[in-house]
Amino acid sequence: MSDRTRLLSSVVEIAVRAGDAILEVYALDFASYEKEDKSPLTEADLASHRIIVDALSKLTPDMPILSEESRTIPYEERVGWRTFWLVDPLDGTKEFIKRNGEFTVNIALIEDGEATLGVVYAPVLKTTFAATRGEGAWVEADGAKSPARVQAYRGGPLKIVASRSHAGPETEELIGRLRREVPEIDLVSIGSSLKICLVAQGAAHLYPRLGPTMEWDVAAAHAVASEAGARITDVQGAPLRYNKEDLLNPYFLVAAPGVPEV
Repeated sequence: MSDRTRLLSSVVEIAVRAGDAILEVYALDFASYEKEDKSPLTEADLASHRIIVDALSKLTPDMPILSEESRTIPYEERVGWRTFWLVDPLDGTKEFIKRNGEFTVNIALIEDGEATLGVVYAPVLKTTFAATRGEGAWVEADGAKSPARVQAYRGGPLKIVASRSHAGPETEELIGRLRREVPEIDLVSIGSSLKICLVAQGAAHLYPRLGPTMEWDVAAAHAVASEAGARITDVQGAPLRYNKEDLLNPYFLVAAPGVPEV
């Protein structure tokens, strides 16, 4: 077992522990609050954050951690970080509040601006997606572990996954253009970073995200999808980068080989 594989295994364990803490809150009559940016926050976000930060600090004591719940770390401090952990303790808080199960724990390792290791854990689904650069991606569900690989588009229905809570007119326009290029489109809606993971495991060909996301929303699933064979770029075709001064992502596309460019 390589050092990277051992590291990945440890991060999976941390994500599952955080997921268990989220489920404890999920089972209760929890309250939600509004952060300064108007996004929702629950006690589950904070419980997961505390577990992950504590565990990663013990696992890699010299490595910085940037979590959604510690986003106020100034760029002047972050700019010198070549390697760090990028964490979303509860991705899909809106889905958590709706109690539809479509939320995840996201933990990514960022090296020189690239996501090189990622774990996405869906607590309700008991499903883990994980990858580390050069060693492939895998998915574990119901105790069964298997490789995660994209499904190339070779004609027929084009499977597009869209946001459950954040679809908009730009996405509709893109889908309209694609309808002129392919014979049929199958649309699936789901929440959180599971959208990227559906492309990674071959359940969808394309995920267009033409709306705002933050770096911690995407990095872990980006690592998984890249190792599974997907292409993740902004709409101009440039790769996504992490630890920018502005942590907002550009609009981006997650695509399997063979998907028409529009």
